[in-house]
Amino acid sequence: MKRSKPFMRMQQDMFRTLNVMRRKPKSSLINLLRFICIFSLVCLFSSKVQADKHFPIERNSKAQTETGKVLFNQNCASCHMSNLSGAKDWQSLDEDGHRKAPPLNGTAHTWHHPDKMLHQIIKLGLPKLIKDYQGKMLGFGDKLSDEDIDSILAYIKTYWSEDIYNQHIKMSKN
Repeated sequence: MKRSKPFMRMQQDMFRTLNVMRRKPKSSLINLLRFICIFSLVCLFSSKVQADKHFPIERNSKAQTETGKVLFNQNCASCHMSNLSGAKDWQSLDEDGHRKAPPLNGTAHTWHHPDKMLHQIIKLGLPKLIKDYQGKMLGFGDKLSDEDIDSILAYIKTYWSEDIYNQHIKMSKN
């Protein structure tokens, strides 16, 4: 994994602090606190880098797609249907005047959005992403972990054609 310059600088500071602690025991407590702060920053920064690197989400892991199938059926199928076909007449409005749930099987627009956006839609819901949104796609961040959401997306992608899947992977890398 290629590391960024700020990450490498923090790592170098951490090692410098360790060397100073070995040579000057009088200021060990201060150096220990400094080390803990720098180490915490390194960990925080590296986990942020890792979090952004989990896109694109691939459909290659059988375990992940099986988990995604279970989670999809528990959380998404009531609106998007268990075969991912979406609500009947999905392009029309429901009795409340809201858009119906679209298909997720590659026949609608879902694959036009990169993984990061799809992940946010599932996690936060459209009301938190679109001002004055009046639809029914609420977030699942209180019920699903990021890993769960990625599993659902991996499962959804098993329904997409190879061409659509490859286009989406390419788009989600950017």
